Amino acid sequence: MRFYDFYHPISYYWAMENARDEKTFFEKESSFRTIFNYSNEGIFVVDNEGIIHLVNPVCEKMFGYPTGDLKGENVDLLVPVSLRGRHHTYREKYKQDPKPRSMGIGRDLLGQRKDGSQFPLEVSLSKVTISDREYVVVFVIDISARKKVEEKLKRSEEQLITYATELEHRVNKRTQDLDRTILQLEEMNLKLQSEVKERQRAEEEARQSLAKERDLNELKSRFVSMASHEFRTPLSSILSSVSLIQKYIEVGQTDKTLRHIERVKGSVKNLTDILNDFLSLGRLEEGKIQLLKQRISLGEYIQQVLSDLDGILKPGQKYQYETISLPIDITVDEKLLKNILTNLLSNATKYSPENSQILLSIEEQEEQVKIHITDYGMGIPAEEQIHMFERFFRAKNATNIQGTGLGLNIVKKYVDLLHGTISFVSQLGKGTTFTLSLPKNSYNEKDFTD
Repeated sequence: MRFYDFYHPISYYWAMENARDEKTFFEKESSFRTIFNYSNEGIFVVDNEGIIHLVNPVCEKMFGYPTGDLKGENVDLLVPVSLRGRHHTYREKYKQDPKPRSMGIGRDLLGQRKDGSQFPLEVSLSKVTISDREYVVVFVIDISARKKVEEKLKRSEEQLITYATELEHRVNKRTQDLDRTILQLEEMNLKLQSEVKERQRAEEEARQSLAKERDLNELKSRFVSMASHEFRTPLSSILSSVSLIQKYIEVGQTDKTLRHIERVKGSVKNLTDILNDFLSLGRLEEGKIQLLKQRISLGEYIQQVLSDLDGILKPGQKYQYETISLPIDITVDEKLLKNILTNLLSNATKYSPENSQILLSIEEQEEQVKIHITDYGMGIPAEEQIHMFERFFRAKNATNIQGTGLGLNIVKKYVDLLHGTISFVSQLGKGTTFTLSLPKNSYNEKDFTD
């Protein structure tokens, strides 16, 4: 039981009712004295002037004074010299407003021992009135041990904060170093990617150059092979016919002479067609084809083309043209369209037998027209149809028929220039139908010259 528990209101009432004077209260009340002397806390009682009237042994030992030396002394004696001036002010304020201050809520102050040393303490105050006089009971606890623990904890906290700060600094530094490393790696990666892309681009250019070179070599080889065959045949025919013409003239055989003259003309025409194919291909490759915008009546135009081609028909062959009742006008390059139709009709004639028909029809749609050309000739092998518009390609069943393998390739390029499409269906041994689709009026003005 601590001393301030004794100052419960009932205890105060009992003590004061049974005390005849101060001496009785402070010196002869045995119960009070026992608690007072054996309390674990320092206790002393002062009056309003600050004079110590009673002090317990714990308090005397705490401040280093022999028994009885503090009684009658001013309480300022227990306050450090540097604080005594202000301590008087504190006592006056408490006297004016003497509220009890419980232990643990009191002030943490410094006390001064007899030898002059100072120590931290905690003070709690309670006011009592005895025989109409006011006193203050002061409870004192030496908190040096607690302060040492608090100081140690504080140092530990400071060390922990310092360590945490240092650790944070290290983490930040490591993070910055890592960020720099990552940035360097990203830069190296970007540089490596750029080098890889550059190398891939160079490799792709090299592959394309090599492919173009192979294609060119292949074209040269195929051209030499084709030219040696296609040119040799008509030239040999011309040479042979000229020699025979000379003999027939000498012997006066006019009919045979005329027949060989026609043979020479046909051979010359074949050579001219071959040269025209090469010239057309060269102009297309160089982009030198300039379109000429013209408005034509398609039906009349086709009639004229068919009339011009009557001379190439084999014996018994004829064109079957399905005429249309209403005129169809389209805007087109007349020369290119003639080249396209001439090539398709010539092929139909060349690859069809004698005494067969070649059908031509027109299909009008809202924005375009379709021209269908059908023959009943040898047809195209199914496995070779995918190559029909490639340069120098000739189907295996047509190798014995004169041709350069450039005609359909040139036709496809002409059709592209006219913003049209060309397709075909074919069955081996039964014939082929080519379909040419052309827009009526959808050409860009920049594609044509007036």
